[in-house]
Amino acid sequence: MSVNITFLGGADTVTGSRFLVRHDGHSLLVDCGLFQGYKQLRLRNWRPLPVMPGQIHAVILTHAHLDHSGYLPVLVREGFHGRVHATAGTRDLCGILLPDSGHIQEEDAAFANRHGFSKHTPALPLYTRRDALDCLGRIHAEPFGQTFQPIRGWRATFTPAGHILGAASLLLEVAGHRILFSGDLGRPDDLLMNPPADPPAADTVLIESTYGDRLHPQEDLLAEFGPALQRLAARGGVAVVPVFAVGRAQAVLHAIAQLKAKGAIPRGLPVFLDSPMAVHTTNLFNQHPDDHRLSAREAQAMAHAATMVETPEQSKALASRHGPMVILAASGMATGGRVLHHLALYAGNRRNMVILTGYQSPGTRGARLAAGESPVRIHGKEVEVAAEVVQLQSASAHADANQLLDWLRKMRGAPDQVYVVHGDMAASDALRQRIEHELKWRAIVPEHGATWPV
Repeated sequence: MSVNITFLGGADTVTGSRFLVRHDGHSLLVDCGLFQGYKQLRLRNWRPLPVMPGQIHAVILTHAHLDHSGYLPVLVREGFHGRVHATAGTRDLCGILLPDSGHIQEEDAAFANRHGFSKHTPALPLYTRRDALDCLGRIHAEPFGQTFQPIRGWRATFTPAGHILGAASLLLEVAGHRILFSGDLGRPDDLLMNPPADPPAADTVLIESTYGDRLHPQEDLLAEFGPALQRLAARGGVAVVPVFAVGRAQAVLHAIAQLKAKGAIPRGLPVFLDSPMAVHTTNLFNQHPDDHRLSAREAQAMAHAATMVETPEQSKALASRHGPMVILAASGMATGGRVLHHLALYAGNRRNMVILTGYQSPGTRGARLAAGESPVRIHGKEVEVAAEVVQLQSASAHADANQLLDWLRKMRGAPDQVYVVHGDMAASDALRQRIEHELKWRAIVPEHGATWPV
């Protein structure tokens, strides 16, 4: 029987990665992500999969970001009883990210019910913290470079992808076919993470395309971030920095530690990391030293670059402080979490600053801020944006278009087929064209829900 892939997510969009591989009555799901951004995408999270969760035999996660792992609690709750394979770093990060995601969804539903924002009565979370905790025991760690069998006769191997702790590319070997999933690829010159490993030979490749239509600036994060913080300190303002708790928060902390050490920004500039999830993730860098390029001393400096804020009371107490100060808080695209309270409080003052630290998916509040929209809606209220909005172009943890092509060029031999996934349509199609024109390989952008043979 043939092998085929159904694109249940990560197709036509940069979010919700879910790739269902089927052969001879067996099904394996590569990534199990949440849809984020536009409401019509988020509504997909509430729709049942076209295959019953109990009929999926195994799941493999390329990394822990919620757009790759965040649907797992629903899958388990709805009947999946197989094993979830991931690297040790991904397993540990899922132990932080998924319960936090469930908790935030419970909080958002409760807030909507208290204030009458929901069109549904009552508003319900997609899943709860308890659902998330219940799924964690199914995650089994697999070492980089060692082949394992997720299903009898199927072979899988992780190779480092950079990007964040534990992030991997996946080579899946089924019925004589070699399928390579890039996962999210990091940058070869990343401030924190090691470069991606060279890709193995494969017949079919699924390549991410988040930055498939653009290049990173030559300017590095320190050169871009430093002047913004200097301006902020000079005028005594408050900077609200939406960050992804995993990866981006640590890159920003590392940059702040270096800027202060060099005297590029005032050493006494107060910095707060207002995210329990980011605090716990920062501590994981000491447990996975092989996944990143920081020395023990640099990892320690990063962990001490900010005052760690964990409790809601500590978070609320920040409102009584005066600037200058910098508040890092999740989420990275300002779609939820504590950062919304800080944006509502500080966005209306011209002395303040909103610093966006990377790609903002269309439809998110972060994308609207980046586009200069005002007002923006936060917790059911319109908030005028008078603060300076700065979007850092050099903080991304994704490979850019040239770096994606360079990674593909390192393959031993041309694959039969390339599927360009996990990107906005413009980015995916731009990368598809470059693969066809420069590499002379067959490439397509699959549609959501489409099934293609391998």
